[in-house]
Amino acid sequence: MQNLWNDADLQRSIEEQCSRPELPTELNELVYASRLLGRESSLVMHGGGNTSVKCELVDMVGNRADVLFIKASGVDLSRVTAHDYTPLKLTPLRNLGELFNRNDRLSEEELQRFSTKEFKHLLLLNLFSLTDHMAEQRLTPSIETLLHAFLPHRYILHTHSFALLTLSNQPDGAALCREVLGESFGLVDYIKPGLGLARSSASVYEANPDIKGLVLQKHGLASFGKTAHEAYSCMIDAVTKLEARIALAGRKTFPSVALPDALASVEEVAPIIRGACVEEKETGTREYNQFILDFRTSPVILEYVNSTELDRMSQKGAMTPDFIIRTKNKPLVLPPPDAFDLAAFKLEVQQRVERYRDEYIAYFTASQAATAMQVHMLDPLPRVVLVPGIGLFGLGRTAESAAVNADIAASTAAAILDAESVGTFESISDREAFEIEYWDMEQAKVNKRPHDLFAGKIVMVTGAASGIGLATAKAFRQKGAELVILDLTLEALERAQKELGGNTLALACDVTDRTTVHAAFDAACRRFGGVDIIVSNVGAALQGRIGEVSDAVLRKSFELNFFSHQSIAQEAVRVMKLQGTGGVLLFNVSKQAVNPGPDFGPYGLPKAATMFLVRQYALDHGRDGIRSNGINADRIRSGLLTEEMIKARSTARGLSEKEYMAGNLLQLEVTAEDVAEAFVHLALEKRTTGSITTVDGGNIAAALR
Repeated sequence: MQNLWNDADLQRSIEEQCSRPELPTELNELVYASRLLGRESSLVMHGGGNTSVKCELVDMVGNRADVLFIKASGVDLSRVTAHDYTPLKLTPLRNLGELFNRNDRLSEEELQRFSTKEFKHLLLLNLFSLTDHMAEQRLTPSIETLLHAFLPHRYILHTHSFALLTLSNQPDGAALCREVLGESFGLVDYIKPGLGLARSSASVYEANPDIKGLVLQKHGLASFGKTAHEAYSCMIDAVTKLEARIALAGRKTFPSVALPDALASVEEVAPIIRGACVEEKETGTREYNQFILDFRTSPVILEYVNSTELDRMSQKGAMTPDFIIRTKNKPLVLPPPDAFDLAAFKLEVQQRVERYRDEYIAYFTASQAATAMQVHMLDPLPRVVLVPGIGLFGLGRTAESAAVNADIAASTAAAILDAESVGTFESISDREAFEIEYWDMEQAKVNKRPHDLFAGKIVMVTGAASGIGLATAKAFRQKGAELVILDLTLEALERAQKELGGNTLALACDVTDRTTVHAAFDAACRRFGGVDIIVSNVGAALQGRIGEVSDAVLRKSFELNFFSHQSIAQEAVRVMKLQGTGGVLLFNVSKQAVNPGPDFGPYGLPKAATMFLVRQYALDHGRDGIRSNGINADRIRSGLLTEEMIKARSTARGLSEKEYMAGNLLQLEVTAEDVAEAFVHLALEKRTTGSITTVDGGNIAAALR
């Protein structure tokens, strides 16, 4: 592993932090070292690892104290700032360690029961405030705070190095680590993070004060230093030696399973998996808690998932306890998907998910009895799915969490292959995994924000670069949905994408081209795993006196204002039926469908057909749990009703533009945002289908009944 330390970069990093002059230089140096570690995914991933520095400081009232700055729990080291470190009074924490050391009657089990409530209370009592601003901060310090406090070293860096785990997660892991690192690193047997691990680590150090760091078996690697540079270099040197030992073993050949002559595509497999890994919110409602999927494949991943040893290797457990809270301890393994028998694959997926669920419940029941932990069971669904011939999927309630789980799974695949090449991969026991998975200190890392109404839902909006489409995409984004936005040009979509943020998938798509529409749905399945809600919004107000208009204009209008909606809906139904969890079709119709205007026949006729289409989908696919509803809007500023058109129409009627736009019973202008909220409302109406909602401020001539 390359040592990336650069003094010039360090100085630039320190200058960036100088907006907070009350912060010590030592902390600014730690931030630089921590970011270097965070850049290496083989060292830390997604909030893993922790770093600290000890300083002597003066507080707001002039009291001098020894202070421990420790990274807040769950903060990503690659993006850490000085604001992400919690300052704690060091002396009381060290006194606690001495108290526990003097009390030989405390068993390891009693140490492990040092509760989260007690831990947080202890840290709250010992917060050190340099400023009023810092006094107001309530970041949760790392669960490894006591380990950092009990050890005397100025700088301590702790990673979950995959190279270390590859060697330590072996039946003879301690001997392998000793062979590589010699006596320069102390060996600490596996113990759950917290007070017990802190006490054991301090004992190992006290027995050999000359060590440069600690090997935390089946957990991670810690390095020490008088300076940030020393601690960082110590970490990199150790990992380089570990990597060299792994390379020395060579790569074992892993025989592959027999694969079908033709494999189903990722775009077919993803919706099937997504549909099987759900929980119904209330029995009989056809409303589900769903996951977003993140697909990964590579030669290494395929070597892993195609191995005849996959069942054995993958079910041994996680590489490090830090992963368990996100990915669970074990993934779901599926058979290779045969392109010519997708129905059989779908049935097998459903059966294996049910078996996974049953095994997880049995694991929870047995482990809860063994540990006497009073906890409620988390959902028993997998967070990683391995598919021979295809690759792997990370599952999460958001695209971000799905990507985290996929990252972990991909790195784990490579590490297990390395471990099996060196010897035999071995993880912690089910009981030890349970103690981590259900420890509230760990759960706090992943439960920091509540999930919104549409968390786990994938919404596709056509014509989303502006107007009603963009407003609708924003409305769904605000309530937690993952977005797929379609429009004609990437340039316009990129502007919308910036406004929407998040993991928005933007696709240039001519909705009158069925091939392009099909490709857009495939892209949605590959990126997120499927679709749940479709807002078919595209339209154009072509005009002409109906007795004189050309066939070309009329046919063009039907292609855009009717057939595009049919193409979008058909493709949506195809994916929704693969998922088997229902779905929502929403159509932007128009008041023209029931209240035609002069010379607007080319627009109104296909819109009338689209209103019928809404009801036909409700009739034909209600049995599939698919709801179909539409909106009739009027006088909305958009690509259809341009500023020039508003001016011309208001002038022709002898009205001001304001009077024209508010020409309804409520005398209020109706906006794109009003239509967007109506789409959101319809998406939430669980028992409404075949409905047309009017959003026009009141127009009796356009009323349906």
